[in-house]
Amino acid sequence: MMKNIGKARPLRLEEEIQFLEGQVVSRTLAQNEHVSLTLFAFEKGEEISTHSSGGDAMVTVLEGTGRFTVGGTEHVLTAGESLVMPAGVPHAVYGQERFKMLLTVVF
Repeated sequence: MMKNIGKARPLRLEEEIQFLEGQVVSRTLAQNEHVSLTLFAFEKGEEISTHSSGGDAMVTVLEGTGRFTVGGTEHVLTAGESLVMPAGVPHAVYGQERFKMLLTVVF
């Protein structure tokens, strides 16, 4: 089931999460053994260090610019762009500038 988000009404996902100075903010929308949906807001210079996931993870940038390092290769994404980070491949996320993203992980 979906949580922490309005239902049966149009949404702009980037408006569903707010920036907090010096932080990475997350808001879980759904999480179970098959899928995880999470909104993130990164302040400029904030990051999630290198880690890996047990499922394929797709990010979609909603606002701003983020840098994603996947298996040692850097990718800079802007609003409207997406990237799939394969299961088991080390990756990291960095706020090249303030940005918001939707993370979808499929297990």
